[in-house]
Amino acid sequence: MKSDGKVLRSELEYVKDFIRRNFGEAALPQALQILKAALEKEINLPEICAQIKLYMEQSQRLQLFHYLVGIANADGQVSQVEISDLKNIATYLGISPRESESIFSMFSNKVEDAYKVLEIPPDASDDEVKKAYKRMAIKHHPDKVESLGEDVKRAAEEKFKAIVAAYETI
Repeated sequence: MKSDGKVLRSELEYVKDFIRRNFGEAALPQALQILKAALEKEINLPEICAQIKLYMEQSQRLQLFHYLVGIANADGQVSQVEISDLKNIATYLGISPRESESIFSMFSNKVEDAYKVLEIPPDASDDEVKKAYKRMAIKHHPDKVESLGEDVKRAAEEKFKAIVAAYETI
C-alpha cells in the first residue's frame, strides 16, 4: 500500500472490503490496528517473503500475490514503483515472471492480456489455448487454497473466474 509513497483511500477500502467479506465486520477494528502498525514500519521484503515462501505452498503464494496486485490496482492505475515492487515480491516468493505477468493481466480487459493470463503467445493454436486453460485451471483451482479458509478460497474463485474469462475471450 505504501510502495508508491502514499496510502490511498481506494487501497484502504479494498483491504477493508476484503476483511469484511472474509472475516466479518467484527474483525475490522483489530485488522486495521495491525495494518496501521505495519504501515508505520520499514519492511524487509526479502526477509518477509523468504518466511512466506518457507511456510506457504506455491498455490497459496500465487493467491497472496494476486491479492497484492489487487491492492495496487484498487485506484485503477498501478505506478511504475508499484510494478517494480510487485515484481520483486514475486521473485522473492518464487513466482516466475510468466506467472506474475499472468496475474497482472487478470486485472485487464484487453484481448492481448487474455493470452498473458493463460501464459501463452497471441499466435497460439486452438489446441495450445485449450491445453493452457486446463493447465491454469488446475494450477489456480480454488480447492488448492482450501486449507487457508473460506475467505482465501473465495478470493481464489475470483482469480479462477479471470482464467475462465480469458479463455472465453480468446
